[in-house]
Amino acid sequence: MIQAAATRALQRGTTLEAVLEMLQATTPSLQAPIILFTYYNPILHRGIDQFLEQIAAAGVSGLVVPDLPLEEADGLLKPASEKGIDLTLLIAPTSSAERIAAISQASQGFIYLVSVTGVTGMRSQMESRVSDLLQKIRQFTDKPIGVGFGIAQPEQATQVKAWGADAAIVGSAFVKRLAEGTPAQGLSAIAEFCQNLKTAITIS
Repeated sequence: MIQAAATRALQRGTTLEAVLEMLQATTPSLQAPIILFTYYNPILHRGIDQFLEQIAAAGVSGLVVPDLPLEEADGLLKPASEKGIDLTLLIAPTSSAERIAAISQASQGFIYLVSVTGVTGMRSQMESRVSDLLQKIRQFTDKPIGVGFGIAQPEQATQVKAWGADAAIVGSAFVKRLAEGTPAQGLSAIAEFCQNLKTAITIS
């Protein structure tokens, strides 16, 4: 679903420059930090230093690069940190204890726990092994842990919070709502969904 959204955006002329211009105009009025989600190709294309300078100037304070493995992350971790940008690394459900420990130590800002194997998308149920994975990660770090991939309902956000997560990461459910109806209707649906998610994890 996110891949389809990226294809639609490219077809309509969206570029990284346009995104950064939008962020530069928007971030001064925001209280929440902005975390940029991107694959590694745009970083490689521009060069690490230039890319980091551009996103820092746009007000970005965090970075998630899902196709960047731990073994290749050193070249981005240090320069990002020097520019005040936290590079968050992902832990997969199949990660060994040794790998969980290494990623937990290296990741900046928070830990991104992938709840399921496979591609992003909405699921009707969360996998109960997320609870065990959260406990394993807690053995190695006190950094905040966000759980993503498959969270589509407020009840699922409540569940991952009960299991011990600090954050619920939502992507495809937003994309789905934005794609339905007019842009204004999509934004309204996202706002309502965000409020429902916030209410669910606040009162749980």
